Amino acid sequence: MGLFSNSQFNNLNDLLIEQLQDLYDAEHRLTEALPLMRDAASSSELKNAFDMHLEETRNHVRRLENIFAQLGIDAERQTCPAMKGLIKEGQEMIDAEGDPAVKDSALIAAAQRVEHYEMAGYGSVRTFARRLGLGQIADTLQMTLDEEGAADKKLTQVAENLMPAGVVGHTVAAAHV
Repeated sequence: MGLFSNSQFNNLNDLLIEQLQDLYDAEHRLTEALPLMRDAASSSELKNAFDMHLEETRNHVRRLENIFAQLGIDAERQTCPAMKGLIKEGQEMIDAEGDPAVKDSALIAAAQRVEHYEMAGYGSVRTFARRLGLGQIADTLQMTLDEEGAADKKLTQVAENLMPAGVVGHTVAAAHV
């Protein structure tokens, strides 16, 4: 949903549908970006994490399609400017040069920004669905939210394994105020 969108929300159902369409677009974009991130990674553990999340993301797309069907509406994408921006940042990490472990850390940082965005989105739509009495849909959205949280934790674990304390190279001196 763009900051200055022309959406009209007459009720919570309108907002739920708009947000689901936004997430649907975001997930589709992510299925295109994750293989690029995997290919740019040097760590086999990180490559595996990206591969695992790609499969989960494809499943998230299918779940959203099922939710649209349950709501009796067509699965439509509404452009997600936030995901476009996050993927653009990720592309900068993909194109970066330098120490492979540091580049992997940059890829992880970009991926975790995506995860946090998705967690915020899924948490909101799950709550909207609950408020609308759509318990089965809310449960499905919670399942996806849980998987996004697990992916974030996995990326943290990979980051910690990548650069153990003491092997960080040069540091920047703290500024004295």
